[in-house]
Amino acid sequence: MELSIDSLSKTYANGVVALDDVSLRIPTGLFGLLGPNGAGKSTLMRIIATLQEADSGEITFEGINVLKQKSEVKKVLGYLPQDFGFYPKDTGYNLLDHFTMLKGVKDTRERKLKVEELLKRVNLWNERKQKLGTFSNGMRQRFGIAQALIGNPRLIIVDEPTAGLDPEERVRFHNLLSEIGENVVVILSTHIVDDVSDLCMNMAIIDQGKIILKENTLGAISQLKGKIWEKEIPKGDLPEHEEKYDLISTRLFGGKTFIRIYSETNPENHFSSIKPSVEDVYFYHLSRAN
Repeated sequence: MELSIDSLSKTYANGVVALDDVSLRIPTGLFGLLGPNGAGKSTLMRIIATLQEADSGEITFEGINVLKQKSEVKKVLGYLPQDFGFYPKDTGYNLLDHFTMLKGVKDTRERKLKVEELLKRVNLWNERKQKLGTFSNGMRQRFGIAQALIGNPRLIIVDEPTAGLDPEERVRFHNLLSEIGENVVVILSTHIVDDVSDLCMNMAIIDQGKIILKENTLGAISQLKGKIWEKEIPKGDLPEHEEKYDLISTRLFGGKTFIRIYSETNPENHFSSIKPSVEDVYFYHLSRAN
């Protein structure tokens, strides 16, 4: 099972190039699409989800021409957008029952069983009579996944799914996504590096509408092995280090400033070799693209 994207481009009426000749192969499992805000992630997700038109290019999934056979795509697609709208005064059970009916499940008993199965799967069965307007952010996201799973989709898109979640809900949501992604294609579009690091075997980085990296996640990390160095510095020394070294990121920890640089040899000057992470991969390739 594979989603193929070939030479996809999209320019908005105001001249903003959202996608510039994007090509990707997305296999079964969880695939991470990383990029800063405004990089083109949501535009790409909306085009795959048949909610927006591309200017040029092709997308195919299991013999379906995604750009031309939209009704066929919708039969195999589950989509959780970044801003998932819902009726705050309705209950989770009633709304999911309504969505299930819209998906073509007309038989009342069959629909009841399906709604129960989905709510239990996302751990919302006990809250089934609760109004959605009272749901926490995490509960809303889990409800969004439940509606995305109606019809047993083979292609699932989740756009910025953990933004605004507390740590406990984020872990719960990660476990749910991991379970879902075992046998279907799941695209996780996010600017949160840890989501990709924790979940995805394969990843891509998009910036200013261009794909600047597409790689196996562990492979991308291994390419930086022995080349990432860290050091604590006085905050006022940052400009000097930016000029002298190939700086890829800075962070604050315990009120102290730490910098990470890229160097193929030991830079000495009190730098320590650091095991690279997906965050290092992300910032390294963004620094090369800009």
